[in-house]
Amino acid sequence: MSFLYLVISSLLLGMLVGRYTSLEFGNLYELMLYLLIFIIGIDIGKSKGLREELKRLGKMAILLPASTVLGSLIGGLAASLLLKVPLKWGLAISAGFGWYSLTGPLLATYSPIYGVIGFLANLTREILTIIFYPLAVKKVSKEKAIVMGGATTMDTTLPLMAKFGGTEITLLAFVHGFILTAIAPFLIPLILQLL
Repeated sequence: MSFLYLVISSLLLGMLVGRYTSLEFGNLYELMLYLLIFIIGIDIGKSKGLREELKRLGKMAILLPASTVLGSLIGGLAASLLLKVPLKWGLAISAGFGWYSLTGPLLATYSPIYGVIGFLANLTREILTIIFYPLAVKKVSKEKAIVMGGATTMDTTLPLMAKFGGTEITLLAFVHGFILTAIAPFLIPLILQLL
């Protein structure tokens, strides 16, 4: 639980520093993200029998991302009906799968308002994953709990998955996030053009 407090405190401190100072970090966050993925890659590479690990993932490596896509789109459909938002926007926002840095700008090319909503909705998914994943793994299997992170399980929430789900699910979480990251840039425009 102390990890959760550290994450929330860091986020709040960062917001305060951003609000009351003029510090600029440019693309430093990208470099840190690449460093994080590199370190996780080293950890995955150290594991004995990587080929056997990939084989062991089998159907789960396809079922989890497929479940995430289906669940996210159903959630987008439900949100559009409840909030009386046009269906195409509800589905397009949910098709970001938590990838807010893509969803917001991509939707903004069609509508600035829905770009902001898409950004915030997908950012919220990542934040809620950070808050609730440690609790979810106590109630459901650690493999199934991966879906809550969406595309972020490849990068920003991967350390969280490894810490609370165990290093044995790191590869599955990475593959899950990778597949969703590959789908989102095509699915969002497709939804907006078809509906």
